[in-house]
Amino acid sequence: MSLTCLDPTFERLVPGDAHVEKVAGGFTFTEGPLWRPSGALWFSDVVGNVVRQWTPDGKVSELLRPGGYDGNHLPPGFIGPNGMTSGPNGEVLLCQHGNRRIARVGSDMRVTTLVDRFEGKRLNAPNDLVFRSDGTLFFTDPPYGLPRQDDDPAKELPFNGVFKLRDGKLDVIITDLSRPNGIAFSPDEKTLYVSNSDERRRIWMRYDVAPDGSVSNGRVLFDATGDKAGGVPDGMKIDVLGNIWATAPSAVFVLSPEGKHLGTITPPEDPANCAWGDDGRSLYITAETGIYRVRTSVMGQKVVYS
Repeated sequence: MSLTCLDPTFERLVPGDAHVEKVAGGFTFTEGPLWRPSGALWFSDVVGNVVRQWTPDGKVSELLRPGGYDGNHLPPGFIGPNGMTSGPNGEVLLCQHGNRRIARVGSDMRVTTLVDRFEGKRLNAPNDLVFRSDGTLFFTDPPYGLPRQDDDPAKELPFNGVFKLRDGKLDVIITDLSRPNGIAFSPDEKTLYVSNSDERRRIWMRYDVAPDGSVSNGRVLFDATGDKAGGVPDGMKIDVLGNIWATAPSAVFVLSPEGKHLGTITPPEDPANCAWGDDGRSLYITAETGIYRVRTSVMGQKVVYS
């Protein structure tokens, strides 16, 4: 595991004595980290079909099982819960691959459906999500929860999309990415970032965002298709300066808003997502069977309903 500086800017973002530490392990495939106001980290175990909580005293507990698929027989693969964010009323919004929906998880852990269909057709497998400050919810919908993905007979939508949900109205805003996955806003909310988790086109896209939530001028922020490391672009978060902390092939890439690769954080396992916690300067990284943490000099951007 290591920290690699590729640009002097990186040294202002991560302390020189920073190191990657493992805080929890023994899971199957960790994802969806979310720091809660209670001072705990929630995270998904996608293959294990459970949502768990880690607290700074080192304790891990189960919060929700099943977490993403309510069927009687758990099929193999990425069928469980994934991305999470805090909602406007203290609830957690949870992407559920197998249930093919975004669910609300109340303070009593009661689970209800927020959205599961677009124009009468079932969603594929909502993966990650982010709120804009006006309350509009944006989310990605690749086919990872379907056993045969694009070729699965249960797939109802002819595309893998990015959606926005506002006042109960669901609109699709992007349909030309093969595997839309991670999603995040710039601090001024004028730019939307979306990762594409396709081995054949491992890219991060950026889009201009209009007040109504529509997007335009899509262009590649960074292209890792030629990277020799295994893995694909996945979840990401933004710091208060607008830098993108993006889980990437075998590492976390720190990218400037212009797409310059500033530095790399390499945990001992391939990362899938990240989120700031503690005082806003601890980056928690979900990576395969473990949860890792690294201190940063810069603060992470807070989720809208933190």
